[in-house]
Amino acid sequence: MDDTRPAIRESAPHRETRRRGAVVAALMLAMALAALDATIVSTAVPQIVGDLGGFSVFSWLFSGYLLAVTVTLPLYGKLSDTFGRKPVLVAGAALFLLGSLLCAVAWNMGALIAFRIVQGLGGGALQGTVQTLAADLYPLEERPKIQARLSTVWAVAAVAGPGVGGVLAAYADWRWIFLVNLPIGAVALWLIARHLHEPAREARSTRARVDWAGALAVFACGGVLLTALVQGGVAWAWLSAPSLGLFGAGLALVAVVVLVERRAAEPIIPGWVWRRRTIAAVNLALGALGLLMVAPTVFLPTYAQSVLGLAPVAAGFVLSVWTLSWPVSAALSQHVYRRIGFRNTAMLGIGTASLILFAFPFLPYPGAAWQPTLLMLLLGAALGLFQLPLIVGVQSTVGWAERGTTTASVLFCRQTGQTIGAAVFGAVANRVLASRLGGANDLDSVTRALSAGTAPEATRRAIADAVHAVYLGAGCAAAVAFVVLLVWAPRRFPVLEEQ
Repeated sequence: MDDTRPAIRESAPHRETRRRGAVVAALMLAMALAALDATIVSTAVPQIVGDLGGFSVFSWLFSGYLLAVTVTLPLYGKLSDTFGRKPVLVAGAALFLLGSLLCAVAWNMGALIAFRIVQGLGGGALQGTVQTLAADLYPLEERPKIQARLSTVWAVAAVAGPGVGGVLAAYADWRWIFLVNLPIGAVALWLIARHLHEPAREARSTRARVDWAGALAVFACGGVLLTALVQGGVAWAWLSAPSLGLFGAGLALVAVVVLVERRAAEPIIPGWVWRRRTIAAVNLALGALGLLMVAPTVFLPTYAQSVLGLAPVAAGFVLSVWTLSWPVSAALSQHVYRRIGFRNTAMLGIGTASLILFAFPFLPYPGAAWQPTLLMLLLGAALGLFQLPLIVGVQSTVGWAERGTTTASVLFCRQTGQTIGAAVFGAVANRVLASRLGGANDLDSVTRALSAGTAPEATRRAIADAVHAVYLGAGCAAAVAFVVLLVWAPRRFPVLEEQ
């Protein structure tokens, strides 16, 4: 008996390592699902519209998913702090898979849009809870490794999504875009159910009060405001009655949210999220990150094809190079912030990113492909040095019971920044095009002309000017993030002692 006891004691750490490895694999699969479904539908739109119709409203395949993910993040963050991560992640993954199955059997565009919203309701749980669990599973010194892995999964999935969607739509059927989620999600669910065991000390009573009134108010407010931003300038003019009405209703709902949350015993968006300098500064800085990311992800492919004359695959490569440098820089950032701190490391990253974005308009016309490619490689490295220290740092300033809410607030601000950026920079690009070409030309119509080979040289120069203006705006957003961290964030984050 005595001879066997040491072997049993030595095997326990190995079992724990395998268990944690299985959970990390599940988190990476869940993150891949959320990232893929944000982009995989894009290249299959012609096949979907040809089968179901509804061309006039197909943009809601993306907008509906984005809205559902964004507005549910605060709710899932609070629920994970109240009831634990595992039940929230399991329920969110199950809802996401149900939405995927329903999308695969959709009979018209309206049904598909509705089922995409169901997907998004589950996707909000995947995004927020995965990031929170990553901080729960690893101590502070090991968190950069898991965050770098998740960043890599997100970047690769986001870039590969359009290609995978195009292949499935061309050689199989567009419905397989949603069906492929089922086996991947089933494996992730099995790994979570089998290997994720939250300590008893983290369990919260199921009798805890949930602020359902606040959740409904946040959902309604976010839905109205994000709809106004997504559809403004697209479905209707910015100063039209629908746009002004939605913004007015959104502002009224903001007041309702504040009133409801002040009276709630356990609010969905607690006041301490904005009263604590560290969390508030990180929220605003990552909101600026979401805004500036629109410039390369949305406008660079058009620039590469129209101005540089690249094929779609080559244009995608110009964009994808930042997915190589971003996770590498994020993984190495720990060596920097251990020396100079979270805030200074993030300021170094975003300050460099600002200079890179401001340098883009100085590229020669038409220029060579290696020039924007090099800038994107450097931009990915700079943003990896910016984002990861802020996420790791802010998660380390709160305990388990507040980590879900804190992580959700950060992701919510970043998602909202992306939505605002798409609306604002789209308006900027359209205004520049209109002024250069002397008419109300929008980027989509110009891109169609380019793909048909009918765009004159003046149009190509106008697109270059429009994208340059967008990059200048993105540089300003990066500069704002730098100032926010400099003025608002504490020099040293108040990191809690590991338990």
